[in-house]
Amino acid sequence: MNEDSFWRLIEDCGDGAPDPEADRLALALTARLSAGPLATVVAFAEQLARMLCRLDRREFGDGLSGDQFLYTRAAVVAAGREEYGAVLQDPARFVSYATGLVWAESLLYVPDRAYRHLTGKEWDRRTRYDYESLSNIEGWRD
Repeated sequence: MNEDSFWRLIEDCGDGAPDPEADRLALALTARLSAGPLATVVAFAEQLARMLCRLDRREFGDGLSGDQFLYTRAAVVAAGREEYGAVLQDPARFVSYATGLVWAESLLYVPDRAYRHLTGKEWDRRTRYDYESLSNIEGWRD
């Protein structure tokens, strides 16, 4: 799954209605990924981690708790490619997510739930990019 496929999947699974915490999006993504193949689940997890890591930067997260910052970054991803790109270009756009407590924690569990559905096992997920808050060392340098 490349970046275009990732964003297309996000867009296809969104229903266009307000879903600030991305719960409906997460359910739709889980259902789609649970249809397989397993390689698509793994690729989705990689792309999701990459997108979250790219937002793990001082200009977005300074002053936020680790969980608040992670869930808020997930909300930016859930908002789709256009909004994600706009936030990367203008960090001031991130403020409304952080101050409005717009969280999309459920998006983080999509790959794990789809993996469990397909394999019957828990996933000890390891991705190339670490999406946990403050893990993008380059993004936090002075």
